[in-house]
Amino acid sequence: MPRRTTGTTSSNEALYAFDAAKRAEHGAVCGVDEAGRGPLCGPVCCAAVILNPDDPIEGVNDSKKLTEKRRDALFEEITNRALAYKIVFITPQEIDERNILWATMDGMAQAVAGLEITPDYVLIDGNRCPPGLIQPAEAVVKGDANSASIAAASILAKVSRDRYVTGVLDREYPQYQFAKHKGYGTKLHYEMLDRYGPCPAHRRTFLKKWEARRT
Repeated sequence: MPRRTTGTTSSNEALYAFDAAKRAEHGAVCGVDEAGRGPLCGPVCCAAVILNPDDPIEGVNDSKKLTEKRRDALFEEITNRALAYKIVFITPQEIDERNILWATMDGMAQAVAGLEITPDYVLIDGNRCPPGLIQPAEAVVKGDANSASIAAASILAKVSRDRYVTGVLDREYPQYQFAKHKGYGTKLHYEMLDRYGPCPAHRRTFLKKWEARRT
């Protein structure tokens, strides 16, 4: 069972205090973030989270500042203790059709709409809010380092995408060794592309420079 805590660290307290101020002004707050905008393959993953303000989770922070082991542990705590959460995957085909920005915006909106509890206010990581939200929303630059809700969403998105790429995609296309590079444009990944060419999990619009080099 996840270890429950009665207090938070000072950084944790700052992130929760940010959300508390928004909640006092607007009502129930939802945090939204994504993972996987940059890789050459696989989905972009978007997550929305409504945390329980009466049950703070110690250690919630920007997923990039956490070890994989800590992210995995926090993923379990967040999914067990959040009031509501939703995780959405946007496929490589959708990314190619719409471009990564608008595919991500759509994924964020889907995540908010899929919550079992309707939030009053939405906090979006970054500098742009997705269109189509029924709630008022605020874009928060570096939101995953300032808001507990956005940080929690960043963890759910990052862990979900990593597990999909290193699990599902790595089993389906073992020749690309996705478990080693998680779809990012590493030297190994490009070597595997040179050897095998792209698979259906690759984002063709992300491979234009690679394809141009081969022609």
